Amino acid sequence: MLLIPAIDLKDGKCVRLKQGDMNDSTTFGEDPAAMARRWLEAGARRLHLVDLNGAFAGKPVNEAAIKAIIKEVGDEIPVQLGGGIRDLDTIERYLDDGLSYVIIGTAAVKNPGFLKDACSAFGGHILVGLDAKDGKVATDGWSKLSGHEVVDLAKKFEDYGVEGIIYTDIGRDGMLTGINIDATVKLAQALAVPVIASGGLSNILDIEKLCAVEDEGVEGVICGRAIYSGDLDFAAAQTRADELNGEG
Repeated sequence: MLLIPAIDLKDGKCVRLKQGDMNDSTTFGEDPAAMARRWLEAGARRLHLVDLNGAFAGKPVNEAAIKAIIKEVGDEIPVQLGGGIRDLDTIERYLDDGLSYVIIGTAAVKNPGFLKDACSAFGGHILVGLDAKDGKVATDGWSKLSGHEVVDLAKKFEDYGVEGIIYTDIGRDGMLTGINIDATVKLAQALAVPVIASGGLSNILDIEKLCAVEDEGVEGVICGRAIYSGDLDFAAAQTRADELNGEG
C-alpha cells in the first residue's frame, strides 16, 4: 500500500483546500522543495503534486515550484502531477523535466480524444483523476457535476491504456471524514488497472481499512490534510501499512 503525500501548490506555496474551494485554503509551507524532502525522509515512496492555480487556469502556473520539487527528489522517488494539463506539449515538457506520471482530470472527461492521444504518445506515464460525488464525475475544479458514472468512464479510460485511476470522493476531501472505502473498492473491482484512493483520509484506521482491500486493486492512497494537521503520523502510517501487507 503506497501512502502518497500530497503537495498542493497555490501561488508557489504548499496549501490545503477544503472541498476544492480556492478561497478556503490553509498554507502549510512556503518552500515546496523542502516539504517534498520532509516527506521523502519520512518514508514516502511517491509524491502527489497538484497545481491548483493551473487546474483553474487550464494551463501550468506553478511550474517553477514543480521543477524545484523534482530537482529535490526526482531521482529518488516517482513524482506525479495533476492540474492544468490540457495538451500533449505540456505533458512532454513535464516528463522531460523528470516527472514520472501526469494526471489528467477534467480534460479526460471533456476531451477523451486528448486522453487517448496522451496514452498513445506517453504510454506508462498517464494517470486519470476521477473526482466524483454520489457516483457522478465532477469537472472544472469540482465546480460542475457531469452525468457520467465513475465506473463507466473508468472502464473506457482503461481501454485507452491509462496506468491507473486516482479516485476522489469530493464530498470528503479535506474534511477528515474518512475514505469512501465502498465506492473505491467498487471501482477497483471493475478495473484491471490499479486505483489510488483520495479524499477524506483521517487517521490510522483508514489506512488499516485500505490495506484490507488492497487485493481488490486499491494500490495506494493520497495523504493530504491529515498529515499536515497532525491527525496522521505519515511515517508511522507507512510502517503500519507495511506490517499489514507483510512487508515490515
